[in-house]
Amino acid sequence: MLDKKRVIEGVTARLEADVALYLRAARTAAAEATDEQSKAENKYDTRGLEASYLARGQSRQAAEAERAVAVFRGWLARVPEAGPVVAEGTLTCLAQGRSKAWYLVAPCAGGTELECDGVEVTVITPSSPLGRLLVGRKTGDGVVLPSGAEARIRELG
Repeated sequence: MLDKKRVIEGVTARLEADVALYLRAARTAAAEATDEQSKAENKYDTRGLEASYLARGQSRQAAEAERAVAVFRGWLARVPEAGPVVAEGTLTCLAQGRSKAWYLVAPCAGGTELECDGVEVTVITPSSPLGRLLVGRKTGDGVVLPSGAEARIRELG
C-alpha cells in the first residue's frame, strides 16, 4: 500500500514547482510585451499584444496552481482518512488483469502525475470521466473504463 501522505507531499511539491514555472513564464512574457522591440511597427504587427495575452494566461495558470497547492497543504496538515467508498482524498488502486493503476481523487490538479515509491500515481477529479466512474464505489467493485475495458478497485487508502 502506498503512503498517502508521501503521495500528497509529492503532488504538493510538483504543484509548487509549477507555480514557480508559470510565474517565471508570466514575467518573461510581460517583459516581452512591454519591450521597445515589441512595439507595433504597423497595424498587422501583434507581437506585443500576443505576449500580453500569454502573460495573462500564464498568470492565470499560476493562480490556479496556487489554489491547488493550498488544498494539498491543507491535506498535509490532516491527511484524509480512507473511507468505505472512493471520495475526494481517496488513494485508490484500479486493477485490470495483472496491471495496476493508482489514482488520488482530488478537487483540483487533475492530470498531475508523479512517481512515489516506484509507483506512478495520477491525480483525478470527481468530475473527470474516470472520477465519475470511481466516486462512490468500494473495494472489489468492478467498473467499465471509457476504453471499454473492465477493471476492479483493489485498494482504498
